Amino acid sequence: MERTTRQKTAIQAAIESAQRPLSAQEILEQASLQVTQLGIATVYRNLKSLVLEEKVHVVTLPGENPRYESNTAANHHHHHFQCTTCQRVFDVHDCPGDLKRMAPQGFVVERHELTLYGRCADCNAAAGASAAPAAAKGTPVPHACASHHDPA
Repeated sequence: MERTTRQKTAIQAAIESAQRPLSAQEILEQASLQVTQLGIATVYRNLKSLVLEEKVHVVTLPGENPRYESNTAANHHHHHFQCTTCQRVFDVHDCPGDLKRMAPQGFVVERHELTLYGRCADCNAAAGASAAPAAAKGTPVPHACASHHDPA
């Protein structure tokens, strides 16, 4: 069993207090408030240890670097929301329920994961504040999906 260091304690505390999955960089920023001179290599080394000790769970989203959440959060079924503006990830404690009916006939669903994408409350409020002057002037505010439309 590995010894507990100030760095490891700070890293685990950062994850526990966040109450949402954090990237290694976010963990470094938070844990550095308690332990100065903390480096990213130390964060990764301690994350590996915490995962092996089953104190931290890895959250993997398609196309993203892993994030980490406490096992207390991971031990109950939940999903995730990723903000498309700030890239932060949040827990979603609701579930659409039995998804077996969505599987093709004859298939058996053993588990599922669901990730919602959009703007978090902070980014949505900031977007609303910056969009208000444009809307007040009669300037159309572009729709978030505008980049997905054909130019023709």
